[in-house]
Amino acid sequence: ILSSVNLGRLVRGDVSDCLIPPTVGAVMELLEDLGECIFRYVFLRLNACFVSGDVVVFGSMKPNDVPVSWMKPGATIISCAHNLLSGKREISWLLFVFFSSDIEISRAQSPKAVDVLAKEIGLLTDEIEIYGQTKAKVRLSLLERLKDQPDGKYVLVAGITPTPLGEGKSTVTIGLVQALTAHLNINSFACLRQPSQGPTFGVKGGAAGGGYAQVIPMEEFNLHLTGDIHAITAANNLLAAAIDARILHENTQSDKSLYNRLVPVVNGVRGFSAIQLARLRRLGISKTDPETLTEEEISKFVRLDIDPSTITWQRVVDTNDRFLRKITVGQANTEKGLVRQAQFDIAVASEIMAILALTTSLQDMKERLGKMVVANDKKGEPVTAEDLGVTGALAVLMKDAIKPTLMQTLEGTPVFVHAGPFANIAHGNSSVLADKIALKLVGEKGFVVTEAGFGADIGMEKFFNIKCRASGLVPSVVVLVATVRALKMHGGGPNVNFMYFTIAINFYLIAQNLQLVADGCCNLQKQIQITQLFGVPVVVALNVFKTDSPAEVDLVCKIAKESGAFDAVPCNHWSAGGRGAVKLAQAVEKAANQKNSFKYLYNLELPIVEKIRIIAQKVYGAQDVELSPIAQSQVDRYTRQGFGNLPICMAKTHLSLSHQPERKGVPTGFILPISDVRASIGAGFIYPLVGTMSTMPGLPTRPCFYDIDLDPITEQVKGLF
Repeated sequence: ILSSVNLGRLVRGDVSDCLIPPTVGAVMELLEDLGECIFRYVFLRLNACFVSGDVVVFGSMKPNDVPVSWMKPGATIISCAHNLLSGKREISWLLFVFFSSDIEISRAQSPKAVDVLAKEIGLLTDEIEIYGQTKAKVRLSLLERLKDQPDGKYVLVAGITPTPLGEGKSTVTIGLVQALTAHLNINSFACLRQPSQGPTFGVKGGAAGGGYAQVIPMEEFNLHLTGDIHAITAANNLLAAAIDARILHENTQSDKSLYNRLVPVVNGVRGFSAIQLARLRRLGISKTDPETLTEEEISKFVRLDIDPSTITWQRVVDTNDRFLRKITVGQANTEKGLVRQAQFDIAVASEIMAILALTTSLQDMKERLGKMVVANDKKGEPVTAEDLGVTGALAVLMKDAIKPTLMQTLEGTPVFVHAGPFANIAHGNSSVLADKIALKLVGEKGFVVTEAGFGADIGMEKFFNIKCRASGLVPSVVVLVATVRALKMHGGGPNVNFMYFTIAINFYLIAQNLQLVADGCCNLQKQIQITQLFGVPVVVALNVFKTDSPAEVDLVCKIAKESGAFDAVPCNHWSAGGRGAVKLAQAVEKAANQKNSFKYLYNLELPIVEKIRIIAQKVYGAQDVELSPIAQSQVDRYTRQGFGNLPICMAKTHLSLSHQPERKGVPTGFILPISDVRASIGAGFIYPLVGTMSTMPGLPTRPCFYDIDLDPITEQVKGLF
């Protein structure tokens, strides 16, 4: 405790009989009696961060007398000085918190040049395309060069049902690879999704990890990166424009006029383009000379006859904009009265994003883009991007986005950042291509660690049933992330949300409560059981907060092991980097050598509704499912059109195992309502919408952008987290 008297005694080396002012004595007594609980929730209320956990209390009238250099990073300093502002002899509590934000930690570490990193991991000079000093695209030709190289171990990081604050899957992923490579000398690679600007400027913030387990530079990771999401937005909206333009032109022109414009005479010669010849073949017309088509064949060729009421392809923007959830298009006089209701989705919900994440090659991506069904014609047959003639243009817009982006962690270990589908409204996993390239680069004894969005019931289920089917890869082990905070919520504690994370809630969630933790472990146990459905070993990673008591940590690990986890390990990677995840890395290494009996949850040949029911009952714990008339009609249509054998991608809230976000723990006995069913044929899945699930998030009352700024002198970004 630093006071002017004690500082003098410290200088003389006499610390045996320090003066303890009354206020400071009271502080000490509170710390002793209450186990720091009162201070913890005050600190949390003010967004303080514990790194070393040291609490320094001083009574100097001049706080500046205490140099910052005396404090450990993350130390919390409480001043019990007199109230200097009012001039009264009243004790005031002034809280000074010295800590480094994620962006400050990121900037404090100078990343190695990306070409140096590329050389370290075995990439050749002509296999990378450098973006600035810290990012590079990796060319897919690498897969051909390394095709005979054995794959490494494949690790998935999933989690329990989270609070809206997130439970730290990204930090666990980064901490784990830092531990493997920087501390255990085992080759490893992290494969992460690119964050959407929606959460970055909305509520949740970025997705680079945090503390001393993050991707750097974090502002480059969270903002634009190499432009992949912008490319997806451009491609998606080009297709949307093509749909409405085609409807307009077919409604305002004769067959002859359409034909003359679609197949124009150029330099005295009329010829079909390659994509038009492909359409003729699909129509059963083998002719290649435009002058030889009959009137009937011309009509079949030029008219898609799109039924506007069946259009499922929406425009997208990478911003949380709730007022675009329902819009009206075509209101200008130039659109000839072709008005219809439409909507915007967030960019990462685009089917093109899902295709980017699931494709295995440039040719495969082009084929998938062409197969995307955007609407039905007036006979009920599907209309595709290929029918609209836009496939090649979409592929051109996506030609660079298909290449994974190479970055690094705070400790210099390699990271691939590629694709960014949400897990609640899409399949929620980074790209197959990034995983495949990384598995070759780490070698047979190395590890590739990738992350699935939200809880295991959401992202992990889709990883196994959708991504693994597309890639043919078999995971070695699942790391299931939990926090004491979230378990207390599931045990009956207050719901945590961004707007009402009050002192009362903080105290409830940080004060030791073993019974609340034990009750909340039901959700952890359920997620372990879900993992076991797929036959993969599971290691529980308890992401430890400074406010967690040792008894709570021990209890969670004990229950996890008793519930079937191969191991359960407390982790401190947020504050200690890779060093804080070494025990987790060792547990993962052991688990990866266990017997693996991986299996899918359902057979693709089952009817669509039966596949939905299996997920609802076995994963979510529902009693049954109930389809709305619209959903049932869509199921019937997709089955009739030949799409019934695709896997299922449930669009459901991530905040509960059920469809009701407020139901925590392990809800049972509920009927899962399916309000609509859509199809992403190019991506290769059917996606039912559960309840009132929206594909366009909204901004809260106080979005993250209030804290984001740019220093015009240094050009440094501030406020990102």
